[in-house]
Amino acid sequence: MTDRHSYLERLRCPRCRETHDASRPHNLCACGSPLLAEYDLSQLGRALDPRELVSRPYELWRYHELLPVEDAGAEVRLGEPVTPLVPLAVLGADLDLPGLLLKDEGYLPTGTFKARGAAVGVSRVVELGIDRIAMPTNGNAGAAWAAYAARAGLPCLIVMPEDAPDITRRECVVTGADVFLVNGRINDAGQTVAKVVADGAAFDVSTLKEPYRLEGKKTLGLEIFEQLGWRAPDVIVYPAGGGVGLLGIWKAAKELQQLGWLTGSLPRMVAVQATGCAPLVRAFDAGAEVSEPWVGANTIAFGITVPKAIGDRLILEAVRESQGCAVAVDDPAILAAHAQIARREGRFICPEGAATLAAAQVLRASGWLGRTERVLLINTGTGLKYPGTVSADLRTLEPGQAITWPQGRDRA
Repeated sequence: MTDRHSYLERLRCPRCRETHDASRPHNLCACGSPLLAEYDLSQLGRALDPRELVSRPYELWRYHELLPVEDAGAEVRLGEPVTPLVPLAVLGADLDLPGLLLKDEGYLPTGTFKARGAAVGVSRVVELGIDRIAMPTNGNAGAAWAAYAARAGLPCLIVMPEDAPDITRRECVVTGADVFLVNGRINDAGQTVAKVVADGAAFDVSTLKEPYRLEGKKTLGLEIFEQLGWRAPDVIVYPAGGGVGLLGIWKAAKELQQLGWLTGSLPRMVAVQATGCAPLVRAFDAGAEVSEPWVGANTIAFGITVPKAIGDRLILEAVRESQGCAVAVDDPAILAAHAQIARREGRFICPEGAATLAAAQVLRASGWLGRTERVLLINTGTGLKYPGTVSADLRTLEPGQAITWPQGRDRA
């Protein structure tokens, strides 16, 4: 039993190594890099045995010692369950990957893994005494932060591209956020938010511009490794836009390894993008340390339409350090994978999640993925958030009209 709710110790810049006081609000380091939370892992390792977690509620906050919220009373909750790790036996046989697994984040509040970052990020905002927040979003992050801000009674400004999914706009509106659309991409929305922040009207909670969204996303990795008996899968395939989830999983792996809880090898991390917006893949293939902005970004996987991620240097470092790779798949392949997992496994996932299946098919065909490897796909949200990805033009019958069924449609 530990005597501290959190073992947060400091913030550190991974680029210039400058340390920062975690008791004060921070955005980027003076050098322009995101800041990372550091914990007193040596003391935590002496105070907590991972077997004690078994007796805790099966929820995100079970890992509170490795999260930055120091007062349990500051936790803003909407009911964040541990999400399931699902064997994909049928698809695994199709791909000749019998160890294929899916981490399904659609069970979280607001239907996506963005709830992880919002739960921890908003909680820490409240704890630090910040009274107004603002952020750009492609949709799902805004919906999550708006919901948690509403729960905390916190005014929230959301700016999103005008072609962001309609349902996420409505989610932001119904939970009371002030919502604006911009004729452009998320980077353009970010410029609008930056002007509001510069005027002192709100605190910037944009992706990686504050250090605690990443800590919420880290729980994705903590759950995966605990669910697998404190061992890592061989490969984790992640749809990377801003890439915070990939960084969170990798951060979790490194911290658990240092604690001695995670045994065996660390996972190879795969960053998946769409061919219509693949700045990280282009940079990885070129051996570059950072990416260049992608011009004319466009893909059906709207959540990964990020022309340039602010954490691109960190993402590329994590992929390379893990001996992973970056791969792009086109929209037809994403849609085919989306339909395939629904028909073969009964899972209605988001297009970003489907991109990981399309990537696994490419990597298995090339031999990069071995048959005996345990491969974990990350589905970042429920397909119900993207009704437009499925066509449902159906025939209407007259009352009593006879039909011929079955019609011989091949489910595969």
